[in-house]
Amino acid sequence: MSVPFYVSPEQLMRDRADFARKGISKGRSAIALQYADGILFVAENRSPALHKVAEIYDRMAFAAVGRYNEFENLRIAGVRLADMRGYSYDRRDVTGRALANAYAQTLGAIFSSGGEKPLEVEILVAEIGASTAEDQIYRLTYDGSIADVRGYAVMGGPAEQVADYVGEHYQEGISLAGALRLAVDALGHDSNEVRELTPDQIEVAVLDRTRTQVRKFKRISEETLARILSESSPDTTPSTPAEEAEPKAVEDTPVARSSDDDVPVAPPENPEDDRPL
Repeated sequence: MSVPFYVSPEQLMRDRADFARKGISKGRSAIALQYADGILFVAENRSPALHKVAEIYDRMAFAAVGRYNEFENLRIAGVRLADMRGYSYDRRDVTGRALANAYAQTLGAIFSSGGEKPLEVEILVAEIGASTAEDQIYRLTYDGSIADVRGYAVMGGPAEQVADYVGEHYQEGISLAGALRLAVDALGHDSNEVRELTPDQIEVAVLDRTRTQVRKFKRISEETLARILSESSPDTTPSTPAEEAEPKAVEDTPVARSSDDDVPVAPPENPEDDRPL
């Protein structure tokens, strides 16, 4: 009689964690930034149809990196959960914390189960409040770990390198134009060679508390994005002294919010077949 192959639980968990981390690191990074009037999401995404940032409910948004089919299933489940709770009780009962807890339970159960592989995803659940202090950003990893994030969050790809760049230049109360310029520059500093990303290579959306509509989520079109990036100086960051470029960034902030009729436009290139988003 053959002896069954034995693997210690500690080694099994390490192997599953390494598997998930390697899959996530193959994708491209995504950033969430708190700015003066809301929360900005910027993700490097060359796909014309596979979005990494999406709306969940009135004041909530979802961002993810990793395997598209896996985090898209999570997004759909979150939309259904939010709709059911809002319909059964009240729309105010749908909160980002409850949704993040539901995601954490799902991810944790799959990771600890030996019957299926862990999900190769990291996700963000964000809820906008009446003020910056009331905004909530929750980051969830493949094993169900959940963290309450303040200011900014980076996930996917070389996240540590991108997060270091954001941390050096980020400041509370930054304008929308300044936050967008910072996020795009940070995504370009994900390797030893600095890249200049163009509007057709990134996906941008905001949760804007100044919108009069109940739904605060809005995508920024490629035309509006190109205008903001062209009028904002590449060196304009919150930590720089007041220069001529800074007033221009402040004046550009209402431009992105006022064009409510912008049609969402995704980058036109096709994604790599087997590379996570």
